[in-house]
Amino acid sequence: MSKILALDTSTDACSVALSLNGETKEDFRIIPRQHTQQLLPMVELMLSEAGVSVSELDAVAFGRGPGSFAGIRIATGVAQGLAYGADLPVIPVSTLEALAVSAAVEGVDNIAAALDARMNEIYVASYRIENGLPVAELNERVTAPNALELSGKNYLAVGSGWCYLDDMSKEVKSAVKVSSETYYPSAQSMLVLAQHAWNEGKAVSPELALPVYLRDQVAWKKKDQQ
Repeated sequence: MSKILALDTSTDACSVALSLNGETKEDFRIIPRQHTQQLLPMVELMLSEAGVSVSELDAVAFGRGPGSFAGIRIATGVAQGLAYGADLPVIPVSTLEALAVSAAVEGVDNIAAALDARMNEIYVASYRIENGLPVAELNERVTAPNALELSGKNYLAVGSGWCYLDDMSKEVKSAVKVSSETYYPSAQSMLVLAQHAWNEGKAVSPELALPVYLRDQVAWKKKDQQ
C-alpha cells in the first residue's frame, strides 16, 4: 500500500486521512467556516501521531470539487503547498465519487450523489458500484432540481442536495430512496479512490491539480455584480 495523505474541505465537514502500512486513520470534524484555521493543524497532528513527515509520503490527495467554492480552494491550496514543498505528486478526487464511496457501506448497487449548490441548484452524479468503486452513469453536473433526469431505478440517494427532492420530477422521486444516514465526501473515502488512481498512474504534478467548480463562471459573475 502506498503512503497517501488525503484531505477534504468541500462541505461543512473538514477531514484528513492517512494511508500507512496498509492501515488508514481519519480525523473527521463538522466545523463550518473553520476550515482555514483547522485544516493544517489537523494535517500536522495526523502526521505527528503516525510518526511520518510529508516528505515520506508517496502522494497527497484532495477533494477537488464540486462543493463549496471557498472550501475547494482551501483544500487545493493546502494540497499543492504540501506537495510542492516535498516534491510529491497530487491526486485530485471527485467529491461526488467520494460521497458515493462513503455510502457504499450500505451494500447497494446504485447511488445518486448530490450536494446543495445553493442558488436553487445541485451538484449531482449517479454511479453503479463495482468492486467497491463508483462507475459513473450520470456524469457530474450542476442542474436545477426540477431539471434532473435519472436513467434506471433503485438509486440510494445521498448528500445534501436531496433537500430539494420535493422540487424534482415524479420520475426522479420514484427512482430514488433517500438514505436515512447523513454521508459526506470524507477524506477516508477519498483514500479509497486515491489508492486506485495511484495504482493506475493517475497522480499529477501539483500545478495540474486543479479544482472543479462546475459553475465557476456563473459564481464569479455574480460576485463581480455584487
